[in-house]
Amino acid sequence: MKKRNTTNIPLGGLEKKVNFVNITTENNQKVRNQMNHYVLKRMLQLIPILFAITFLSYGMMRIAGSDVVTQKMENTGTVVSEEVMDAAREQLGLDKPFLTQYFVWLGKLLRGDMGNSYVSGKPVFITFISKLPATLLLTIVSIVLTLIISIPLGVLAAVKQNTIIDYLIRFCSFIGNSLPNFFVSLILMYFLAIKMKWFPVIAKDVSLQSVAMPAITLAIAMSAKYLRQVRATVLDELNKDYVAGAKARGVKFSVTLWKSIMKASLVTIITLLMLSVGSLLGGTAIVESIFMWDGVGKMAVDAISMRDYPIIQAYVMWMAIIYVVVNLITDVSYRFLDPRIRLGREEA
Repeated sequence: MKKRNTTNIPLGGLEKKVNFVNITTENNQKVRNQMNHYVLKRMLQLIPILFAITFLSYGMMRIAGSDVVTQKMENTGTVVSEEVMDAAREQLGLDKPFLTQYFVWLGKLLRGDMGNSYVSGKPVFITFISKLPATLLLTIVSIVLTLIISIPLGVLAAVKQNTIIDYLIRFCSFIGNSLPNFFVSLILMYFLAIKMKWFPVIAKDVSLQSVAMPAITLAIAMSAKYLRQVRATVLDELNKDYVAGAKARGVKFSVTLWKSIMKASLVTIITLLMLSVGSLLGGTAIVESIFMWDGVGKMAVDAISMRDYPIIQAYVMWMAIIYVVVNLITDVSYRFLDPRIRLGREEA
């Protein structure tokens, strides 16, 4: 029986491939570790921010000079003796020094107890959670309307630069930026609710019909501002060499626009979007109050007018958490949208 000639299989190519896979795995693991470190660092930064903001807001409310007991008596027109008012303050713990009140509240908070509202007597957490659905609905509808208006008009204005279309869009943007929200609210209320009777004048419930006018009011203001940013970003991309190169190679402009230019503009769009989400989740006090939209913003205004400290502190904490989390999500999203962007200590 003849022996077959066997030759050694060259392993050079295989070893290179294995080394490449190992290096890629190590790099991915390094990126994940850096990402986790960055997220943990940002979340830890939230702790001193919450302490500082809640302490300052608590102090500013005390500087206002009145308290919930005084506000209750003034609003109801009730005249009572000073002894009765002192007893009411003692029951709520308002007779204690400022620092004592703050640290008592902080101690309860660390145990998971946000306290009860001074006005309604209901738990603060339950009161706050009951207002969130309205605020979330208003946020989602406003953001969707803003994207529908600002992105197409911003891109169109950039593509049609220095034409009648561009001038018209920029003029409308200027008008939208100039009009305050309360004035836009009154115009929409007059035409859409009173004249055309399309929507209720005052929000009756948390529904799409009731949220329409508050959302349109907010979308007009945000779109007027954001479409100019989108236009500027797209114009900047249009003047880059890769656009001219794609045109020279015969690539359709629509393909370059949506697959390259818009992708490069996503960082700016995401930044604008997340800033809007943060402000909307914090509530838009003026618009919510005009349309009687029962959200977080209106709750905060009512609490401030009545000196309802536990509700105010819950709102302040919510705002701080929202902005830290939103900024964190924005920073992390940059890494995925543009790998050239580095996080934290990675920045070159």
